[in-house]
Amino acid sequence: MDIRQLSYFLEVARSKSFTKASQEIHLSQPTLSKMVKSLEEELDVILFDRGARQIELTDAGKIVYEQAKKILNGLNDLSVSLYDLMNLKKGKVTIGLPPVIGTLFFPGILADYHELYPEIVIQLVEDGARKIEQKVIDGEVDFGVVVLPVDEEKFEAVPFIEEEMMLLANASHPAADKSEVSLSELSKDNFILFTKEFALHQLMREECIRAGFEPHIAYESSQWDFMAEMVAKNLGVTFFPKSICERVKGGNIQTVSLTHYIPWKVGVILAKNRYIPYAVREFITLIQSRSYQPQSSAFFRKEN
Repeated sequence: MDIRQLSYFLEVARSKSFTKASQEIHLSQPTLSKMVKSLEEELDVILFDRGARQIELTDAGKIVYEQAKKILNGLNDLSVSLYDLMNLKKGKVTIGLPPVIGTLFFPGILADYHELYPEIVIQLVEDGARKIEQKVIDGEVDFGVVVLPVDEEKFEAVPFIEEEMMLLANASHPAADKSEVSLSELSKDNFILFTKEFALHQLMREECIRAGFEPHIAYESSQWDFMAEMVAKNLGVTFFPKSICERVKGGNIQTVSLTHYIPWKVGVILAKNRYIPYAVREFITLIQSRSYQPQSSAFFRKEN
């Protein structure tokens, strides 16, 4: 068994296709199939169910998949550690970032980081918080920025912001003229929520259930500006952190405080027991030590 076999096997497992995997790694499909077959013969197991519409991992394949990820992540940690030793201020930082958080906070952070370390390459991977968590575990990103809390057995978390969630409603809505509104008053409304991949979806659904009702989710989206436009067209109500509300209020949209404080907590997460490259440590230090003020609010607070 060699590292190439494990690497090729992982790519096929992720792609669920020999054709797609061969294109991704620029290797002929017959050669790729031969490499995977030789791994199966060496381990004396069948790794893929090739009879399905798209290939799927067998039970044995799932075990090999999990262990192969650990092996390759370990080798990557070794390479990164040695690179850091020889090139302290060079490298690459890959960040998992939900679009909402990226839009609000990261342009300023990226500008400051680039000024400090112009030779370090930053790659942003945008996705919902739940998928970002998985990418952190799989080693596909160096760290993620997600809504807290997260599983403390899997992640180290560095909190850096907390804001209140607010109602976003059409100006004609009965709650629009109020200074605050309870969730129970909205039990008959159509809700516009982020898709299930976003932590805010589950947060607001659970808060509604706690308030005594199952929310009627009329629309789901991954784009906060599109959701605001739907509110402007009176298609329903939604809930955003205060900083987003500051960006979209006005015209046909009103923002209203909730009587029950619902916190939006955001933090950096890293996989436990994973090596943290120098460039990543510096990025997290920058987040903790800077105070950014988009609109009129201070978002980042240094941890004591």
